[in-house]
Amino acid sequence: MDGELEIKSIDSTLHNADLAPIPHSKRSWGWFEIFNVWSNDIQSLFGYTLAASLFLTYGLNGWAVMAAIILAGVIVMVLVNLTGKPSVKYGVPFPVMIRASMGVRGANLPAMLRAIIGIFWYGVQTYFASTAVALLITAFVGAGDGSTFLGLSGVAWVSFVIVWVFQIAIFWQGIDRIKHFLNWAGPLVYLVMVALMIVVWIQAGSELIPAIDTIFSGGGERSGSAIAAFLAIVGTMVAYFAAVVINFGDFSRFVRSEREMKLGNLLGLPLNVAFFSFIALIITAGTLVLFGDALTNPADIVERVDSLPLTIVAALTFFAATVGINLVANFIPPAYDLANLFPSKISFKMGGLITAIIAFFIGALWVSVISQIGVPGFVNALGAIIAPFYGIIVVDYYLVRQQRLDIQQMFSSAPDSAYYYVKGWNSKALLAFGVAALFSISSVWVPALAALTGYAWLIGAGLGGLFYYFLMRNHKVMIAPTQP
Repeated sequence: MDGELEIKSIDSTLHNADLAPIPHSKRSWGWFEIFNVWSNDIQSLFGYTLAASLFLTYGLNGWAVMAAIILAGVIVMVLVNLTGKPSVKYGVPFPVMIRASMGVRGANLPAMLRAIIGIFWYGVQTYFASTAVALLITAFVGAGDGSTFLGLSGVAWVSFVIVWVFQIAIFWQGIDRIKHFLNWAGPLVYLVMVALMIVVWIQAGSELIPAIDTIFSGGGERSGSAIAAFLAIVGTMVAYFAAVVINFGDFSRFVRSEREMKLGNLLGLPLNVAFFSFIALIITAGTLVLFGDALTNPADIVERVDSLPLTIVAALTFFAATVGINLVANFIPPAYDLANLFPSKISFKMGGLITAIIAFFIGALWVSVISQIGVPGFVNALGAIIAPFYGIIVVDYYLVRQQRLDIQQMFSSAPDSAYYYVKGWNSKALLAFGVAALFSISSVWVPALAALTGYAWLIGAGLGGLFYYFLMRNHKVMIAPTQP
């Protein structure tokens, strides 16, 4: 089968054991693991708040909001099925996969841009996960004397270090341990969320349905047409998952078959997102009945209830959910990306350790410095910039190379190798990326294009693929022979 081979001529500047193809016989992931990748991605504090707020902020009928959320899930499912398939087939991660289009050296450009984004948000999410631990500690021993250092109290610092060390401990034990954590965290968070929904439903009683009707009526103020609001919700949800979409091969390389990957994506995206949004809707409507306000932040709900058992359960749930998304979206990708930069010196584990060390300072300085100076806007701009790489990957694999890659050549820096191009860089891919990225970044920074911000990722990806196909249509491509 494809991918069931060893690299015959090893170039230490392009190859190490972590980047090498994983044989099908050594893969242990099925649909459940892929489902939990998406469960952990959506179940963070931010994911819940986003899902709940979509019903309140666009002034749109609730059924239309639910339809937009499901449509976004379907779109993301299609996108990741496309990027995941080649890594299932060949067993290589994203930074190796993109060598075919960008060149064996040029692949470091998208890999490092993605690494910067991942490392930044890893630090930020580590801080947010630590707030859940701080909530737990405070419930038992109090908040301390009120003194702070860099905007964090003593309890906050202890909590931050605990989370930071905990994540490294999981990561250091390898991908199987990460898989086990995700498989445990995803269902547990769901169990707690369903239990909370039932409790809220019982307490709200007969007033819950009218509260849901109020939210579903779409009576709030809306600027622009209903169609524009619908598309904005779709774009917002797609953008939420964009960080994982481009490097989904980092996960699909562990899956036993394409069928299992697609089943996991089906259950984990449109169905999972719809069900999670329904839970968020019921709980939000319940808070409207119980507290007089529609609360979209779970931490606010816990604070209003003021119950020690609920605080303990909620803190553990928030912690598990936020660590889960951090491992999926912000830890594993940079580890591979850094390993791809210097394979002979940086392993997957070492890449993860570098990620964690840099992220420690980002998380520690989040409250006092980084959140105050607009750095998140810069990192979001980087996220828009890398969108064209998605289109380039997909067009290269499906249209230019007809779904056939030469896995041996992906680890070769010989001047006559298939993916060497010019000194390891594909200038046509760079040009396609540059032109498409100009639009992506303009949609973020140019006020006149602000209306397109929600769709910037999708349009940037489409333009990247279009320009790449136009530039490569006359390029003589070496079609790899079918491998045994």
